[in-house]
Amino acid sequence: MNDQAYLSKTYVEETRFGFWFLRSHTWQHHVLRVAINDLRQLFDGPLPEAPVVLDAGCGQGKSFQYLHKVFAPSQLLGTDADPHSLRLSQAEATRLGLSVELRGSDCAQLQFADESVDILFCHQTFHHLVEQEQALAEFWRVLKPGGYLLFAESTEAYIDTWVIRWLFRHPMQVQKSADGYLQMLRAQGFEFGPQQVSYPYLWWSRSSDFGLLERFGLRKPPPVGQREETLVNVVARKPLRADLVQP
Repeated sequence: MNDQAYLSKTYVEETRFGFWFLRSHTWQHHVLRVAINDLRQLFDGPLPEAPVVLDAGCGQGKSFQYLHKVFAPSQLLGTDADPHSLRLSQAEATRLGLSVELRGSDCAQLQFADESVDILFCHQTFHHLVEQEQALAEFWRVLKPGGYLLFAESTEAYIDTWVIRWLFRHPMQVQKSADGYLQMLRAQGFEFGPQQVSYPYLWWSRSSDFGLLERFGLRKPPPVGQREETLVNVVARKPLRADLVQP
């Protein structure tokens, strides 16, 4: 599918269906838009003014219009390890009339300066990464003190279903539960409370019936704490330097 080498030695190539799906209306309207709006609601204070926003794993650039609308960035950056996706991202930015600086890179080796980003958006990218610890350390490095990581992921409970295994391609050995991802974020040093975490239970993430039984009133959705979460959204903050000083 790709006519140019990937920029990551551990890149897991997506299926043809998956690549098509990432430019579909369903992806843009029911996945991306919903996730960004949910993440916006998880902030416990005002948004950074005129932030530098980085989309880590920007794919085909379908997030750009929503990130621009919600966060009003002074600078919008994007990176991806797939050169073909980057070309499509550039075309999308041009179509939208947006200025987006795109750089090809592996998330485990971001080509951005230390402490140069106010908001790092990582949406449905992390479960594609093999070197997750290194990628998270890179997110930490490029974020300014007090900056925010917007982390939105599908969990192992969803990725390991037969439908997703059949239609898409993922490195199965690194998939984690919602709690596993939260523990990883905290271990890196990111801070967040329960009010900065949500567990969307969207129709497309239902591993058994895509929510059809609930839609027809034949079953009530199980509450948080009584189900295996398929999605987790987090607004995590890199502490200010003063916060890191031990008393």
